[in-house]
Amino acid sequence: MAEGGSYWVAVLVGGGVGFFIVVVLNHFLPLLFKGGNVPKGTFGWPLLGETFGFLKPHSSNSVGAFLQHHCSRYGKVFKSHLFFSPTVVSCDPELNYFILQNEGKLFECSYPKPIHGILGKVSMLVAVGDTHKRLRNAALSLVTITKSKPEFLNDIETIALQILDSWRNKPQVIFCEEARKFTFNVIVKQVLGLTPQEPETLKILEDFLTFMKGLISLPLYIPGTPYARAVQARSRISSTVKAIIEKRRSRRNGDDDGNSKKSSDFLEILLSVDTLSEDEKVSFVLDSLLGGYETTSLLMSMLVHFLSHTPAALQHLKQEHQNIRSMKQKHDPLDWEDYKKMNFTQNVINEALRYGNIVKFVHRKALKDVKYKGYLIPSGWKVLPVFTAVHLDPSLHANASQFHPWRWESQDPTCKKFTPFGGGSRCCPGSDLAKVEVAFFLHHLVLNFRWNTDEDQPIAYPYVEFQRGLVLRVDPCSETTM
Repeated sequence: MAEGGSYWVAVLVGGGVGFFIVVVLNHFLPLLFKGGNVPKGTFGWPLLGETFGFLKPHSSNSVGAFLQHHCSRYGKVFKSHLFFSPTVVSCDPELNYFILQNEGKLFECSYPKPIHGILGKVSMLVAVGDTHKRLRNAALSLVTITKSKPEFLNDIETIALQILDSWRNKPQVIFCEEARKFTFNVIVKQVLGLTPQEPETLKILEDFLTFMKGLISLPLYIPGTPYARAVQARSRISSTVKAIIEKRRSRRNGDDDGNSKKSSDFLEILLSVDTLSEDEKVSFVLDSLLGGYETTSLLMSMLVHFLSHTPAALQHLKQEHQNIRSMKQKHDPLDWEDYKKMNFTQNVINEALRYGNIVKFVHRKALKDVKYKGYLIPSGWKVLPVFTAVHLDPSLHANASQFHPWRWESQDPTCKKFTPFGGGSRCCPGSDLAKVEVAFFLHHLVLNFRWNTDEDQPIAYPYVEFQRGLVLRVDPCSETTM
C-alpha cells in the first residue's frame, strides 16, 4: 500500500515538474530566438505573459494604457506573450494590411482553442483553408442576392417601425436592448424566415443569449459555468436549426400537407448549395445569427451615443433624411434608390466604426518565418493586427480623438487606414447588410424622436459594451413619418 502511494506521489510530482518545464520552455525559449530581428518587447509573467494587461478594460475610443505604453516604449510593432503564445502585436497600418492580404499564404486565422469549442469546428469565423473558402463564397452569394431585394428591405423597415412604435408611451428605453431586439428579429427573419412571435424564434433567442454570454467567459468546461452552458446552448440551437431545415426541405418537396410555397430567405438559397455539408449549413446559420446580432446592434448603440454628443452631425443627418422623405408619400416604404441617397448617413456609420472600434483586433498565426520591413515574425508565433491603434492614430486621421463624420467626404473608406470589418479573404461578408439595417433604422429614429443619453461610455473588455446599456430619454416628434 505504501509503495503504491509512493508511486502516485512520484507520478504527480513528475507530472507537475514536467508541466513546469513545458511552461518555462514555452515562455522563455522564444526569447532566445536568434534567427533575425524579432521586434522589441517583453514577455511578462510565465504562462500568463501580459494577457491581463492587454485585456484591461478601457474606453473603446482610446487605445488603452497597455498599447499606449508599449508603443511609446517599443514602437508600433512589438513582441509580447499573449493568450499563452509568443505574439507580435502590430499597430502599424502597413503591416496590418500586409497580414490581412496574406491570409492563407503567410498567415492563418488562429483563435484560442476554447473559442472553437463554442463556435464549432466548421464555423466560418474559425475555419481555414478550403472550408473557409466554401463558407465565405456561400455567404457572399447570399449577400449579393439579398441586399437589394424588396422583401429584405421591407422586413428591415417593418421591424424598425415596430420597435420604435413601442417607445411611444415610454419616457426612457435601454437602447442596447432595443437594438439587439431589432437586429435579432431582422436576422432571424432573413435567415430562417421566422417572425418574432413564432415559438422557434423565442427558443433560439433564449439559447442564443446563453451562447453569447459563454462566448466572452472564462473557458472552463465545468457544469454550470457560462462556458459549459454556452456549448450546450449551441448544441440546442443546432438541433432547432436542423429541425427547421428538415421541415423546409419537406415543404420544398411538396410533402408538407401539399404546401410547396417557396420562401425567399437565406435558408431557401442555402438548401440549394451543394458544396456545403449539413453540419456546415447549420454552422453557417449560427454564424449569420452571430454576425447579424451583436456587432450590428453595437454599431447602432455607438451611433446613437456619438450623435447625441454631436448636435451638428445629428442635424445634418436629420436634414438628409427629411430630404429623402420629402420626395415620397408619408407611408411609402424605403427602397434601394433611397438608400443610395444616404451619403452623409454612410459617413456617420464609417465614423462610428472608426471612432468606436467594435472590433479591436484579430488573431492570426505565422505559417512560416516572415520578414517585413526589417522585422522577423517567427513561424508559429501569433500575430495580432490591432485596428484600434490605426483608427485612432492622429498622424493618420486628423483630429482622431473627435467624432467627425465630415472627414469621410474626402477620406477613402477602402484605404489601409480603415479596417473595421477586417480585410482580405476574411473581410466580413455581411458588412453591406449591416449598413442597410442601420441606415433604415436611423431614418425613422431621427425623423420621429428626440433623445438624450446618460453619461455612458462604450468600454472595450476587449469586446465592447455600454456599462449601463445606454439609457435614452425619448420624446416623440410632433411631426412623425410612422
